Amino acid sequence: MANLKTSKTSVNVGVDVGKFNLDVYIHEKDIYLREENTPDGIKKIIKRLSYYAVERIAMEATGRYEFALAEACYLRGLPVVIAKPISVRRYAGAIDQLAKTDKIDAQVIAEYAAIIKPKVTPKKSKNLIIIKDLLARRRQIMHMRTQELNRMKIMGKAFETSCNRMIKMFDKEIERMETKLQKHVDEQADWSERQKILLSAPGVGKTLVYSILADLPEVGTLTNNQISKLVGVAPLNRDSGKTRGKRRIIGGRANIRTTLYMATLSATLCNPVIRSFYLKLKANGKHSKVAITACMRKFITILNSMIRGNNEWCIN
Repeated sequence: MANLKTSKTSVNVGVDVGKFNLDVYIHEKDIYLREENTPDGIKKIIKRLSYYAVERIAMEATGRYEFALAEACYLRGLPVVIAKPISVRRYAGAIDQLAKTDKIDAQVIAEYAAIIKPKVTPKKSKNLIIIKDLLARRRQIMHMRTQELNRMKIMGKAFETSCNRMIKMFDKEIERMETKLQKHVDEQADWSERQKILLSAPGVGKTLVYSILADLPEVGTLTNNQISKLVGVAPLNRDSGKTRGKRRIIGGRANIRTTLYMATLSATLCNPVIRSFYLKLKANGKHSKVAITACMRKFITILNSMIRGNNEWCIN
């Protein structure tokens, strides 16, 4: 490795991230290497890549295991792409790459970076990562609480005390998560004005605000049609020839969509614009789920326009 000469050739790098190992493939040089997913292993990878002009270092989002490598790359000023696993799998299917090993996965990711040229992922502050983790943990606890409520209905009186005990425990843990969330959100100074704007809309609570600001940073910078597609509440065409299929929502950011759904249910009761729109759809014979989805789209586009125009809630 010491004999390698510095090359100015632009390269795209694919990394298959595992709990214990990092499989690295340099696409333009046809070089493969494997290092441990440890600080020492990451240092060796960064040193090897320093011999090239790196266009992208692409890796799939694993939830946690890619964090250390991504952080090290950001510190060295290297362009990082955190790719959606489904995007890489679809690319692999398009090129008929059905075999799957760690080395092959690294090669596919590197080729995906070179051919598709996905956008570089902006670096997130440590505080923002903590906020996203706290939101994820809150969702997990809420899910467990809902499960316990369902069990209480099924199990009956004999287990009601036990279920209630668990529900109270989850309530306390949710409260702790929300206290921590507020602390870290207060440290995110650039969110202050947007928080105020979003909270001015009837039906918007802190959970939706935190989710939008953490998981939908594009809010206020996109058109209403773009933001609704990004969330996954825009009905998409399914037409072919003379066939006109039903418009359906697909894709988007599931975490935002789930939180938005709950907020929209509340908005149909307390937000005059959303309530009026919902009742109009129902009066026209729309199914409840279709009406709620339409309201979700209207709600997120209203919030997007508020942020874009820097205006608090106002009914003209």
